[in-house]
Amino acid sequence: MCNEVWSADYKGKFLMGNKVYCHPLTIADSKSRFLFTAKGHYKETLKYAKAEFTKVFRKYGIPKQLHTDNGSPFGSVRAIQRFTQLSYWFIELGITPVFSDPAHPEQNGRHERMHRDLKAACAKPSAYDLKAQQRRLNHFVKEYNHIRPHEALGMETPASMHNFSTRPFPEKIPNFDYNSNLKILKVTQNGAIRWKSYYWVYLTAALKGKYVGIEDLGNGIWKVFYRDVFLGFFNETQLRNKEKSIRLETNLV
Repeated sequence: MCNEVWSADYKGKFLMGNKVYCHPLTIADSKSRFLFTAKGHYKETLKYAKAEFTKVFRKYGIPKQLHTDNGSPFGSVRAIQRFTQLSYWFIELGITPVFSDPAHPEQNGRHERMHRDLKAACAKPSAYDLKAQQRRLNHFVKEYNHIRPHEALGMETPASMHNFSTRPFPEKIPNFDYNSNLKILKVTQNGAIRWKSYYWVYLTAALKGKYVGIEDLGNGIWKVFYRDVFLGFFNETQLRNKEKSIRLETNLV
């Protein structure tokens, strides 16, 4: 049982005995509930998250979609399509980022319930430091996957129901060729694309140095993609009116 949709989150930080917070990163299969990892970190950073995802992807393969909330480093409500640097890395691997609506954690309810179980098992009481805490987290993962039956799985365990992904982790980001009908532009260090020498369309600093594809929809409207993922629209007539720059928009209204 594997639907190629995974969920991940930093959720339920708790104070350890040394008065430092543990931030557990969890990654699970949404259908079988198989928990790939519960990794304790001192901070919720791109570096830590990417390192743990890489370990999991190398061992278990990659999903088609990854469902997260909107917190850093997964998403940003201020960014175009909520995408962050981590989101664009997922896209480069062929994984589609999917987000819960802001302030609606129940949309990823299975993952939320698992985190409550994790906190009850590992944080009441917590261990003294991160090394000792990680042993508790590892024990929880083993028990959750192999020992504890789940009512939603017909009282089977996640390990007995899970089939692993057949999509291997690419050690090198694969090249991407845009369709010939698209105009290809490079995102500058300030996160914008230069348009017709004089104007700028701001996208996101998370894409600096990357190439995007621009599709002409007519009447001055252009549609912007990163690889095969839609980012937004811009209207070049607004550029002439504003004379300087505009931001990418997710709709035309």
